[in-house]
Amino acid sequence: MESGDLRIFQCVAQEGNLTRAAAKMGYVQSNVTARIRHLESEVGTPLFIRHNRGMTLSPAGETLLTYADKIIGLLNDASRALQATNTPSGPLQIGSIQTAAAVRLPRLLAQYYSQYPDVSLALATGHSQMLIDQVIGYELEGAFIGCSCDHPDIKSVDVFDEELYVVSSRPLPEEELIRKPILVYSMGCSYRKILEDWMLLSGVHRPVIMEFGTLEAIISGVASGMGISLLPEIVIHQHLQNGTLRKHALPEGMNRMMTRFITRKDAFVSSALGAFIAMLPQRCDMIVSGDSLVDNK
Repeated sequence: MESGDLRIFQCVAQEGNLTRAAAKMGYVQSNVTARIRHLESEVGTPLFIRHNRGMTLSPAGETLLTYADKIIGLLNDASRALQATNTPSGPLQIGSIQTAAAVRLPRLLAQYYSQYPDVSLALATGHSQMLIDQVIGYELEGAFIGCSCDHPDIKSVDVFDEELYVVSSRPLPEEELIRKPILVYSMGCSYRKILEDWMLLSGVHRPVIMEFGTLEAIISGVASGMGISLLPEIVIHQHLQNGTLRKHALPEGMNRMMTRFITRKDAFVSSALGAFIAMLPQRCDMIVSGDSLVDNK
């Protein structure tokens, strides 16, 4: 079983389509098809279920993908270790939940880039569970998530302690709030889980759920009176000031969330990643003051 075949298999699994996978890897489709068939012959079982919409993993394919992600991740990790220098440089792939990416990270990233301009920093956004999976699968070197993570391969550091509020377009009593649709991200989002738990605590077992792909869309939807959502105070601060949003307190125990930065325990820490992690404690004691972030140290 060759690493090249595993990379092709991984790409086809991610794309669900031979043509897209071939284009992404710069191969002709016939080559990708032949390599997948060779790999299936080698392991003695079909790895994909073919249908007119593309390809999905078979149960054996799901098992192999778990190992392929680890193997390819370790190979990429080894490559980074061999190419490493003491001066931060090269690629650095970081992930973040959208709320942190929108408000907490811009200054941190700007400060990092000003000190280490030779680092090619890439930031991907997603919900917490997606980011955890990408760090576990070596797709990201680290990520900011909005929940705890007890996976044995993951280590984390607390970064931002956020105060959370239910938000609406106008002041409403709780009995009206809980009847509103909730505007949230897809499953796996930490804010969505807390909001659904609060609704359940208030006696609402099946709230009307509207899923949105971006933070801006959620805020705009709430401001227009479409429904309610749950957001950190730092995200809604400006909207509270200009009156487009109103905040409603949550019960103790549900009204705070720690944003954590996670990495793999066994991953090679490049000089670029090490320098990034070293900057994180400088940002832990940040508070909101007016329209800006101010260091509280």
